[in-house]
Amino acid sequence: MTTTRTDTPRAGGRVRLLALLTALSTMLVTACGLGTAGGYSPSGTLSGDLEDVDLSGASVAVGSKNFTEQILLGKMAVILFQSAGADVQDLTNIPGSSSARQAMIEGDVNMQWEYTGSAWTTYLNHDDPIPDEQKQYEAVRDEEKANGLVWLPPAPMNNTYGFATTKEVADRLDVSTLSDMANVSRPERTLCVESEFANRNDGLIPMLEAYGLSPADVDQSLMDTGAVYAATAGGTCNFGEVFTTDGRIKALDLQILEDDKQFFPKYNLSAVVAQHLIDDYPQIADLFAPVSEKLDDETLIDLNARIDVDGEEPTDVAWDWLRDEGFIEG
Repeated sequence: MTTTRTDTPRAGGRVRLLALLTALSTMLVTACGLGTAGGYSPSGTLSGDLEDVDLSGASVAVGSKNFTEQILLGKMAVILFQSAGADVQDLTNIPGSSSARQAMIEGDVNMQWEYTGSAWTTYLNHDDPIPDEQKQYEAVRDEEKANGLVWLPPAPMNNTYGFATTKEVADRLDVSTLSDMANVSRPERTLCVESEFANRNDGLIPMLEAYGLSPADVDQSLMDTGAVYAATAGGTCNFGEVFTTDGRIKALDLQILEDDKQFFPKYNLSAVVAQHLIDDYPQIADLFAPVSEKLDDETLIDLNARIDVDGEEPTDVAWDWLRDEGFIEG
């Protein structure tokens, strides 16, 4: 995407893209319900680093939360387990973090991808994140043993929270870091955030306090998940709360403000498996280790964009990536 705003054809394309993303966001929010993301998930033959994995006889219920990246990752897991010979129940697209977590705790789901930051601050109720990624993973892994959950080694990707703005706003207000927000005049401190973020202990109010601001120092607009991106690009607000691996950041030519005080926890991705399942089928660790190693920020941004911007199905994107990386044939 170009940053030029005076070229009429480009501007028209940008308006159409904003309209499309707004419509897609609405569809994703209203379509979410209890149960599964649905649709057919193919299976193939495991290849490359995975060719010796055999999970015949395993019964796996794969869950995910109900946003794009989670559904995509859930579909990857479904495809991998099916291709390894397991009997798979697809329970991806569970509404909300708390419901997805409860499904794991109660045993309705016995595998899903999770984020270390979510576990540490939200599920395990710790106020202070651990800045070191590896140490935070190890702390989560060790504490989750009491819940009968095994956290496999994390992926390099870090889908944490952040604030994004347009290049036009960044240049006009001379902002590149979250600290710079305090130097912006009060009328320009307009923030678009999702409702959950506004109430998290690693969310809006603690973030503002860390950067010397209070809720009274900003104007905030609460929005549904996903609507923030188009609103920020369209000028509804100057700063929008985002997930840092969301494909719409790249598609809308947004730029993320540096979290220069390192307030936000690290949200590294891990495959989480019920202890009893991995005890019975230890090769599950071998199934996910090579895949996790390939999941970095840039990869997830591109894959998420194929779904949120290009309108592709999560299952198709998951299948293509696994095949292109040599993990699967068929």
